[in-house]
Amino acid sequence: MTVTYVISGFAVGLLVGLTGVGGGSLMTPLLTLLFGVSPSVAVGTDLAFASITKSAGTLTHRLRNTVEWRVVRLLCAGALPAALLATLALKELGAISKEIGQIIRYCIAISVLLTVVAILFRARMLAWLNAHPEKQLQGRALDAATMITGAVLGVLVTISSIGAGAIGATILVMLYPRMSPAHIAGTDIAYAVPLTAIAAIGHWWLGSINWELLGTLLVGSLPGITIGSLAAKAVPEKLLRGLLAVTLTAVAAKLML
Repeated sequence: MTVTYVISGFAVGLLVGLTGVGGGSLMTPLLTLLFGVSPSVAVGTDLAFASITKSAGTLTHRLRNTVEWRVVRLLCAGALPAALLATLALKELGAISKEIGQIIRYCIAISVLLTVVAILFRARMLAWLNAHPEKQLQGRALDAATMITGAVLGVLVTISSIGAGAIGATILVMLYPRMSPAHIAGTDIAYAVPLTAIAAIGHWWLGSINWELLGTLLVGSLPGITIGSLAAKAVPEKLLRGLLAVTLTAVAAKLML
C-alpha cells in the first residue's frame, strides 16, 4: 500500500505541475474513493500536505516579487478567523463521527464541482469583466469583497481541503483583473500557506491527520510536481484542463452517490 500511495502522490503532483490546479481537488477525493480513507482524515492529511508544498512555492514567488502582500493580508483577515471557527465547529459536532464524515464528503463533492466551474469558465468570466469595466469593484468595496472571499474560502478549505487553488485564483482574477497571472498565482499560494497551516493544526488537534500517509504522499508528489512543471509547456493546456474537468465531475458524482 505504501508504494501505491507514493505512486498516487507522484500522479497528483504531475497533474498539479501540468495544470496548475490545486492538489486538494485531486488528492482528497483520491484518498476517499480509491483508498477508503475517512473523509475527515483525508482532509486533515491533505491540508498538512498543502501547507508544506505551498510554503516552498511562496518562497519562490517572494524571491521573484510576484506576491501582492496587501491582498494577502486582506484574504488572511477573513480566512484565518473563519478557519478557526470552522475547526471549533467540527470539534463541537464531532469531526470524525460517521455523520460529520458524510457531511464532509458532500462538502468535498461541492468543492470539486466549484473547481470544475473555475477550470472551464475562468477565461469567459474574465473576458466578460474586461468588457464591462464599470462592474469592477474599487476602494473599500473591493477590500470588503476580498475579506469576505477569504472568509468563505477559509471555511471551505477547513472542511474540505479544497478551494485555495483553482477557486481562489479564479476569484482573485475576477476581483483584480489587472493583476498579472504570475502575481495571481503568487498571491493565491502565499495566502494559502497560513490558511492551510492553521486548518492543518486544527485537524491535528482533532486527531484527523495520518502522518505516515502524509510522508509517503510527499515522497511521490515532490518529484511529480517538478517533472510536471518542466513538461507543462509541451502539453496542450486546453486538452489537459478538459480531461481534468471531466475527471473531477465524475469524482464529484461518485462522492455524492
